[in-house]
Amino acid sequence: MRKLFCYLKGYGRECILSPLFKLTEALLELLVPLVVAGIIDEGIAHSDTGYIVWNCLLLVGLGLLGLGFSVTAQYFAARAAVGFGEKVRAALFRHISRLPVAELDRLGTATMITRLTSDTNQVQSGVNMTLRLLLRSPFVVFGAMIMAFIIDVRSAMIFVLAIPVLSVVVFGIMLLCIPLYQKVQSRLDRVLGLTRENLSGARVIRAFGREEEESRLFRESNERLTSVQKLVGRISALMNPLTYILINLAILWLIYEGALRVESGILTQGMVIALYNYMSQILVELVKLASLIILMTKSVACGNRVAAVLAIDAEQVEGETVPEPVAGAPAVCFRNVSFRYRGAAGPALQGVNLEVLHGQTIGVIGGTGSGKSTLINLLWRAYDVTEGEILLDGRDLREYPLRDLRARIGLVPQKAELFRGSIRDNLQYGNPSASDGDLWEALRVAQAESFVREKPGGLDGMCEAGGRNFSGGQRQRLTIARALCRRPSVLILDDSASALDFATDAALRRSIRELPYAPTVFVVSQRASTLRHADCILVLDDGHVAGAGTHEELMRDCEVYREIYESQYRKEDGIHG
Repeated sequence: MRKLFCYLKGYGRECILSPLFKLTEALLELLVPLVVAGIIDEGIAHSDTGYIVWNCLLLVGLGLLGLGFSVTAQYFAARAAVGFGEKVRAALFRHISRLPVAELDRLGTATMITRLTSDTNQVQSGVNMTLRLLLRSPFVVFGAMIMAFIIDVRSAMIFVLAIPVLSVVVFGIMLLCIPLYQKVQSRLDRVLGLTRENLSGARVIRAFGREEEESRLFRESNERLTSVQKLVGRISALMNPLTYILINLAILWLIYEGALRVESGILTQGMVIALYNYMSQILVELVKLASLIILMTKSVACGNRVAAVLAIDAEQVEGETVPEPVAGAPAVCFRNVSFRYRGAAGPALQGVNLEVLHGQTIGVIGGTGSGKSTLINLLWRAYDVTEGEILLDGRDLREYPLRDLRARIGLVPQKAELFRGSIRDNLQYGNPSASDGDLWEALRVAQAESFVREKPGGLDGMCEAGGRNFSGGQRQRLTIARALCRRPSVLILDDSASALDFATDAALRRSIRELPYAPTVFVVSQRASTLRHADCILVLDDGHVAGAGTHEELMRDCEVYREIYESQYRKEDGIHG
């Protein structure tokens, strides 16, 4: 939590003025019982109307002045808290955007959203209330005790005994609540995760008739969250009644002791009333302090969760300047590359060696879980190799600045991702400076030109979030066009033509081969026919290279490839038969 305090930089003036104005208001509040005591002992006792009126006007003046100080303090506190929240959210979002994919996989989307929204808002509220009350409440409590000593030392000893007992209750409840609030937030993550999965996968859930089962899982998760919230609520709810009981017992003791001392002539009636008012002020401030501590407990728990994300090392090893390419080096070279996912029992890839020349098309094929997408993700450094190295133009990928490396690569992911906005906005995501001519050329190569021209608005036609207003094949072609807009030196097609018919797939491959800048192309596909004309086909089997070569060479020498090819063509023959 302490690591977040740096985001208050720039709000030092507000952080000083807000407590200062609050303390000034508290000082005025401490003067009120003395004025009231004077009204009773001097004005009422001596029937001095002028004195009473003058002091009543003084009370009104103190109230208005205190109101002004309070509003000013709250303004500065709110300004600092809102600015702090804005900085934390911006820093957290920026940090998450730089996190390696492996860390994002570990943390999960639901918890990232919770920490960006709910947790940050809770910390912001904690900062606001802390600036307003953290110093004010103890100041009033101890100020009231000091004023009590000024009035009567013996009566003030009641304050000395009551305040430590109250502090034990307040801080004891706080220590019990801190770990419970952390558990509440972790269970809230689980509920949000289930909610996200159910909403994003609503069609699949309904198609398989799993509504009841998913409702049951959500209900169980929600009940677990509710049970912890009830427990922490019951514990924190003890705060107010316990403090009220202790304070009221102290007030009874104070009135009894005051009555005896008034009767003996040591105290006046106004002094007893002043002591009673000071005890009441302590009661009010301790209730405020108790509420503040509960809020601070939640804020600390949430702040620790935010700080934990910010503490994750977001930096991948990268070069500071673009290295010079090695003359005559292949476009891409895998040298004894192995990779293991965090927590996995075995490697996802092992001992991969491959050289790819400039302008070549490399096909990657294999069964489910063979490591095809993993190989591609290593190429654009979504993950870093566990062993070995990958070279681009003869230089290790880790020598390139990440931004420059990824600017050289056009990635078409397995799942077509489009963003809300115009088609133009989505295409320029790959190259913000692309002209309309560049966009139409990319659409033509991606076999998307015809349906974009037919759409009202053309390039300015709207795309819904996730591309919901396009078919699966149209979404895939738009993501291919987006990658082509940046004219990459390496183009990666990760099973990105699975929703295309054979004719469109063939036309797409032909158009890519005819590109004037001749990119090196990696094509991941389950279709052997899609890869048949590739310069080299890499066959993966359970993370190992089962074979590499042309279609004819693999049909002759690689049993795994031959089985894949023959199974697909038998299936097609069976369909046509």
